[in-house]
Amino acid sequence: MELDNLRAEFYRNNFTSNQTFNKYSNFTTRLKVPSYSTNPTTCEVGEIIENSGVLYICSATDTWTKVGVQT
Repeated sequence: MELDNLRAEFYRNNFTSNQTFNKYSNFTTRLKVPSYSTNPTTCEVGEIIENSGVLYICSATDTWTKVGVQT
């Protein structure tokens, strides 16, 4: 019965709860990262980009940080 209620809520688009699963993810395919000639002026935490062969991550709102030690 609980599963039926959950399905009904989901299909009515009234599903308001959420769950966070902290797990590692393994990709068996390639991850395409957007390429830029200059870092965008705005970003959301977690975004990744490539600029001139260097990988950057948005570490805080509108703040790009180089990932690791790259040349």
